Amino acid sequence: MAKIIWTRTDEAPLLATYSLKPIVEAFAATAGVEVETRDISLAGRILAQFAEFLPEEQRVEDALAALGELAKTPEANIIKLPNISASVPQMKAAIAELQAKGYALPDYPDAPATDAEKHIRALYDAVKGSAVNPVLREGNSDRRAPVAVKNFAKKNPHRMGVWSSDSRTNVATMDANDFRHNEKSVIMPADDVLTIKHVAADGTETILKSDLKVLAGEVIDGTFMSAKALDAFLAGALARAEQEGVLFSTHLKATMMKVSDPVLFGHVVRAYFADVFAQYGDVLEAHGLNGENGLAAILSGLDEIAEGAAIKEAFEARLAHGPALAMVNSDKGITNLHVPSDVIVDASMPAMIRTAGHMWNADGQEQDTLAVIPDSCYAGVYQAVIEDCKANGAFDPATMGTVPNVGLMAQKAEEYGSHDKTFKITADGTVKVVNAAGVSLIEHEVEAGDIWRACQTKDAPIQDWVKLAVTRARLSGMPAIFWLDPERAHDRNIAALVEKYLAQHDTTGLDISIHSPVEATKISVERIRRGEDTISVTGNVLRDYNTDLFPILELGTSAKMLSIVPLMAGGGLFETGAGGSAPKHVQQVEAENHLRWDSLGEFLALAESLRHITNAGGTAKAAVLANALDSATEKLLDEGKSPSRKAGEIDNRGSHFYLTLFWAQALAAQTEDADLAATFAPVAEALAAKADAIDAELLANQATAADLGGYYAPDEAKLTAVMRPAADFNAIIAQLKG
Repeated sequence: MAKIIWTRTDEAPLLATYSLKPIVEAFAATAGVEVETRDISLAGRILAQFAEFLPEEQRVEDALAALGELAKTPEANIIKLPNISASVPQMKAAIAELQAKGYALPDYPDAPATDAEKHIRALYDAVKGSAVNPVLREGNSDRRAPVAVKNFAKKNPHRMGVWSSDSRTNVATMDANDFRHNEKSVIMPADDVLTIKHVAADGTETILKSDLKVLAGEVIDGTFMSAKALDAFLAGALARAEQEGVLFSTHLKATMMKVSDPVLFGHVVRAYFADVFAQYGDVLEAHGLNGENGLAAILSGLDEIAEGAAIKEAFEARLAHGPALAMVNSDKGITNLHVPSDVIVDASMPAMIRTAGHMWNADGQEQDTLAVIPDSCYAGVYQAVIEDCKANGAFDPATMGTVPNVGLMAQKAEEYGSHDKTFKITADGTVKVVNAAGVSLIEHEVEAGDIWRACQTKDAPIQDWVKLAVTRARLSGMPAIFWLDPERAHDRNIAALVEKYLAQHDTTGLDISIHSPVEATKISVERIRRGEDTISVTGNVLRDYNTDLFPILELGTSAKMLSIVPLMAGGGLFETGAGGSAPKHVQQVEAENHLRWDSLGEFLALAESLRHITNAGGTAKAAVLANALDSATEKLLDEGKSPSRKAGEIDNRGSHFYLTLFWAQALAAQTEDADLAATFAPVAEALAAKADAIDAELLANQATAADLGGYYAPDEAKLTAVMRPAADFNAIIAQLKG
């Protein structure tokens, strides 16, 4: 029997799963397709890591590791919903919730001293940040707006802010001594085993990473950011924001870049509150309040400090009189610096651009902004879009073209700043990458406090990436641009390999080129203003950024993108969109029992997953289900049955009902498979007959608070009751499921 793995994740996608998955199971079963759940939620991953601390009855399978192995096989068919890429505050909150539910988990050690504490910290660190995607992504990324979704956006354009040519919004980034400018890169001539070590000024050697196995043709990079240069840059950016009368906002990725970016965030907090840290820094540092977990963590930790009241007054005085900060929640006084996971660059920058370059100030008003992105690797992309908007005004979703993406990410390609090859340097000296023969391949002179990082990009994924780009260019007829920076050592090596591997393909009649990210941005936005389409072919981090930037401008959200990962072993991974607003969605459910999460990404992924079964030699019925699902999805959009933001109007559950109705109707009407038509004719009739009653019941269920029994590990029974409140609807699905 064919099998689809449906991942259990977190927050709004998890809530939606409890409504949608029973429907999916029932429909898939009619084609002989089984739908199986695997728990890769933050809570599930924590419990899997800490089996040694738990009694037998509380231990859970390491589902992520199992799926990682499955992804390397032709049988893999995985639907991957958005999961939490945990920051330290999120990690601690999840731990506390699980402890309260009776799991004897140890506390997260902020400053591990003993071997036991270091072991515990290592286990938690394996769960932090982007721990899921690198394990599952055994293929490269093909991400694009489906035709039906793009057409709907053109017919129903979302609101865009009105740009002014005299807007003072800009991006501030470093021009020296950052990751981009310090990068060095080598291509391995043969299989080898590398060691990363730090040689202090006094000759003391410290092994940072040993036994790093690499393959012939693998691209190995090393780079660092100077802490002194970063602090000087931040001081200048703060002065600039104050002088220009714009909001100061920081845009990092402290979730995926789980090692490097929290450190950068701490520098930003300390720079803004430089006078407070000058006076109280020793006390704050002694209590672990260095800003890396955000201002909120500092303020909550002041209760344990004798001088806490005075320090709090100093922070409040700086907030009152310092440069105006962009706000996450003006009503609650939550600033851009409160929580490192609140402002994630790939989601926050496109949202700012869409809102005419504005963010919210303390009074709840929109205001021009200085967007501070310290590392200059990709900051220029956003500045190029901002400059285009100043010159030409906002984009028009009704006429603009599209920028799909082919992204290099297979086998942990270009995993910058998020893993065990990123280090905060503790002493002046030299970081060296040496091979098994003791030959130094990469060296950097560093100082205490600098952030040094390395990454690997294997040759096979690069070849597969180039092949995928050529395939997409030919199938779509679109030009394809490789976004590679000639001023970066890594990108120069990648560009040489791209040219080598392109020569192995028939590119006759195709428009394929290589440009720097800034130039590629300018070309792409010029084309989308003319209604023309351009494939962006990018590395891993820029893949992450571009697949939010352009969809948010084109569609209003990145959750409506079709995201396919053709796995290198022949299987398929189907991703369902972004989850950046998921926390707010859960909060609304808890307050008003209204889930505004749009499951369109799940619908699109499911259709491709079913189609993959047929294409891989499985039952033809799966493709019939897929085609009918696409028809249902298009009808859902055309009839306005997507979730509303407001309580008392259609929400996620209502949207799922109408998708079920339209899907059953499409299957009953299709002529490809008589058995499926006969199966679904009475289902469609029953759903249509009960539609008004079911719709009314779902709407009546809203407006009151909902008890989920937890945030990171909600109660199964309570979650089921909240997400499946319509008895008639449930009964029809149960009959279909048999």
